Amino acid sequence: FDWGWPKEIDREHVEDCLALRFLEEKANVVLVGPNGIGKTMIAQNIGYAAVLRGISVLRISASEMLSDLARQETSSALQRRIRHYAQPGVLLLDEVGYLAYDLRAGDLLFEVVSRRHQSRPIVLTTNRIFSDWNEVFPNSSCATALVDRLVHKAEIVHIDGESY
Repeated sequence: FDWGWPKEIDREHVEDCLALRFLEEKANVVLVGPNGIGKTMIAQNIGYAAVLRGISVLRISASEMLSDLARQETSSALQRRIRHYAQPGVLLLDEVGYLAYDLRAGDLLFEVVSRRHQSRPIVLTTNRIFSDWNEVFPNSSCATALVDRLVHKAEIVHIDGESY
């Protein structure tokens, strides 16, 4: 990672996340910043560090996961897929906020986050500040509750700068 590229990054905070201290508290890690500044690379490095410690990691983009969940045709199939995303030791959820979703997508993400809440961490990347998540999940009544669950116990890393 080119630490000199972003004009704003708390290297010590990122290195603390890479040391996986958040796992002890079952806290989430949220990487927030504009496109192209290394959020995904940092998240993948966190996932790699977890794998080296023997922790299961599932990396998926938000759009892939939400599309998968939306395709489930029965309630039981949906519950099986939600369990699939709830099981790994770390869920690395990339690119939340890059696309706008329908009402159901917000509810589906809320289900996954709720299942993992205070038990299994999520490492999430987003290009949107939390106050903009109502635009990502328009008309979703759970957007505020979703953000509350994500940040309840979370390491929030803000990165700023131009695209690499």
